[in-house]
Amino acid sequence: MTKILVVDDEKMIIEVLEAYFDKEGWEVYRAANGIDALKKVKEVNPDLMILDLMLPDISGEEVCRLTRKDNDVPIIMLTAKSAEDDLINGIVIGADDYVTKPFSPREVVVRAKAILRRVSKTNISNQLSFNDGHLCIDPVKKQVTLQGNPLSLTPNEYKILVAMASFPGRVYSRADLLEKITEDGVLFEGYERSIDTHIKNLRKKVEGDSRQPTYLLTVFGMGYKFGGTPDESIPSN
Repeated sequence: MTKILVVDDEKMIIEVLEAYFDKEGWEVYRAANGIDALKKVKEVNPDLMILDLMLPDISGEEVCRLTRKDNDVPIIMLTAKSAEDDLINGIVIGADDYVTKPFSPREVVVRAKAILRRVSKTNISNQLSFNDGHLCIDPVKKQVTLQGNPLSLTPNEYKILVAMASFPGRVYSRADLLEKITEDGVLFEGYERSIDTHIKNLRKKVEGDSRQPTYLLTVFGMGYKFGGTPDESIPSN
């Protein structure tokens, strides 16, 4: 059964979301503050977390940041903020999506379903290895290793990396990559810029020198491409 952790100090919001999630047959867990949320993540190991930014003890941003240290659970943030910089900041610390208050519970369900489908879907069947095993992607374990050391990637970072690595040399526009993490054609205004943030974060994790990348290359005026040399036969286009 799909497990959803809803973190909000407003009881009514939790009850409304719980009612909608119950209709989907999902198991719902509650947390009214950040400390309880961090405990529940470890105890329950949820498939998805709905996280309010404004909590009575620690902020939702801090909960997200601490969760991301050792858990890649998808996170949808609930926020009253709508400024683009605030949304980008949430993506930087590891959020997968945002819903701005006041929101439609149906919209939350739609976005939750889309994220769960993305996370559960395996894009490729065989392990990918590049530059004599320097970078490896195991889609079964959903694990990426660099020089044998596992990397901690957010679900969106992982999906972008897999999409690009599956076709080295192919140029992806920001819109192309956005579609990889927002399926069903559900695109939201202003989100293309978030791809730059994901790429920047990925470079910090997979590149020896993010200013002179080997794998995640910028194609000026067009987008990005994967520059690693495959150790096995992979389609080039």
